[in-house]
Amino acid sequence: MRILVLVVSGAVLSAGGLACSSDSGTKSATPGAPAVASAIENPLTRRGGPLRQQWAMDRLWEDGKAEVATYEAERMVQGESRRFEHVFITAKEEFNQQYNVRTDSLQRKDIFPVMRFGQLCSIPTDTYPYHLQTCLFFRRDQPVQLHKLTTSAQEWGGTTFKVITDDGMQYVQAYNSYQDGQGAGERQLRRTVLFEDALPYTLRSLRFEQLPHFQTDMYELQQTNQATPPVLYHAQVRTEDALTADTPEPAWRVRVALTNQKQNVYWFSKKYPHVLLRQTTWDGRTLRLKQVQRITHLPGSSTGRVASGAAGE
Repeated sequence: MRILVLVVSGAVLSAGGLACSSDSGTKSATPGAPAVASAIENPLTRRGGPLRQQWAMDRLWEDGKAEVATYEAERMVQGESRRFEHVFITAKEEFNQQYNVRTDSLQRKDIFPVMRFGQLCSIPTDTYPYHLQTCLFFRRDQPVQLHKLTTSAQEWGGTTFKVITDDGMQYVQAYNSYQDGQGAGERQLRRTVLFEDALPYTLRSLRFEQLPHFQTDMYELQQTNQATPPVLYHAQVRTEDALTADTPEPAWRVRVALTNQKQNVYWFSKKYPHVLLRQTTWDGRTLRLKQVQRITHLPGSSTGRVASGAAGE
């Protein structure tokens, strides 16, 4: 019997699936923790802080198009470097409050604008691929405070799905995993945090020229096929001018130290909208921008949707 081992976005992929990493000195969410008595604001959202809350208010995002960035990606899989494409999709959408999803009708009175940040990839192995998809949503004028996150992992062993929503007092994570000992459930998470999954989006709003350096609590990557309580890191974030040899165009380099031993690095273009050019992480993952396009019809939008019983129309 062969045992498959794959390091994926801060997680270990084995014959049993993607397992969230752990680290001494970090904190984990506690299932069933009591709710916070009143809403708590993230200190990173304060006016004049290290991140621009109006970053996504530029007219660029009002052209009806989606930014589709395709990356050349690598991960070590079974001792070999596996290459694949990783796609990031960023676009403005309208949500409705009733269902907290993209609305089909703009005539409703409960709609509000959000920015959607999607991540899609298929990771090959010698036996079968792992399909991973994550969608993060932020209110358009709040690039720091996550509004909603959904993530799923599919492979021959089963499917795991997780959703995180903000109720104004804390984050609520609901999950459904095929893993023994996990199954289905719900837990509360802290609200004054960043999420590792969101960094390629949220860090685009940095006040780069000020070379900000700050500390923040950060939940580990959610794009795994596990539904265990996520590890909470106290991360250090530092912004620097990138070396000219690092990227094909002028860039800012942002170092994120989850711990002394776990450090990620992100390179963002100096030109607005500061697209992610490159990424390296403590577990050996790499991303390099292959191309970036603005596409009129976003897959899954109301204009591209296939109704039940109407396939091919």
